Amino acid sequence: MTRWGILATGHIASRFAEDLRLVPDAELVAVGSRAADSAQRFAETYGAKRAYGSWVELAADPEIDVIYVATPHAAHHEAAMTCLTAGRAVLLEKPFTLDLASSTELVDTARAAGVFLMEAMWMRLNPIIRRVVELVEQGAIGTLRNVRADFGVAGPFPPEHRMRNPALGGGALLDLGIYPISLAHLLLGVPQHIRSWAHLGPEGTDENTGILFGYDSGAVATLSCGMVGASELSASITGSAGRIDLPEPFFRPGSVTLHRDGFAPETISAEEAGNGYQYEAIEVQRCLDAGLTESPLVPHTTTLEVMTLLDTVREQIGVRYE
Repeated sequence: MTRWGILATGHIASRFAEDLRLVPDAELVAVGSRAADSAQRFAETYGAKRAYGSWVELAADPEIDVIYVATPHAAHHEAAMTCLTAGRAVLLEKPFTLDLASSTELVDTARAAGVFLMEAMWMRLNPIIRRVVELVEQGAIGTLRNVRADFGVAGPFPPEHRMRNPALGGGALLDLGIYPISLAHLLLGVPQHIRSWAHLGPEGTDENTGILFGYDSGAVATLSCGMVGASELSASITGSAGRIDLPEPFFRPGSVTLHRDGFAPETISAEEAGNGYQYEAIEVQRCLDAGLTESPLVPHTTTLEVMTLLDTVREQIGVRYE
């Protein structure tokens, strides 16, 4: 039995707690928040045995094997460091932190302590996404030429909202853009050429962002994210001999369509259950049972490479965080 703690009590924490019920040999032991009453309500709702009014108390609980950190991303570094230094394994919600330097510090801390740490990039662990990667690697659509992905939401958000507030790591890039960027990275790796442009809001955070990745292989990735209009949330992967279309939402599709030259389109689907967060919990438990300190499916190197891309884009578009 793997004993879980959850740090934070917001929307994502709730959805993760719901999906944890679908994971064999998983038990929600405790929840922690800076507000004791919020922790207590969360514990009562999702059946946690204990509720703590501080992150330190949660991390100190000796009956917890791993803690899922679900705070807004501006607090990820502090929360994860609290858990790691207490010797607790950590599943840290994406994006890892606000920048590469603080993400590297977390990875170095985990490695030095021999403690498990993984980014909760649920898209990489989705069964259909994993099948898409297999198809591409098997050459089902030939040589990869283009990845297109977009993630836009309508808003509007007030200035103090985490989506706009620079003190909270606001802007479309870290919250939404990480998905198109991660999809391109998953399929094409690190680009050799990066060009970005964004329209910034009054707070100095990006409202509408376009990104172009170029690869020496000749492949390109055309990516966008924004909070000025609800986009289709779709993606497509084009190769020299076919294409794979990922419908809304591309980061958690119910099915994908494989188009191959000379063949009828083929729909690939998988049985859906829960919110889709259970797959990351299953991977964490698999790694812990095997004595691993990082996941081979979401390794530290991948997290740091994606953070490097986010830093590069953010520098190009002129977004600064406090």
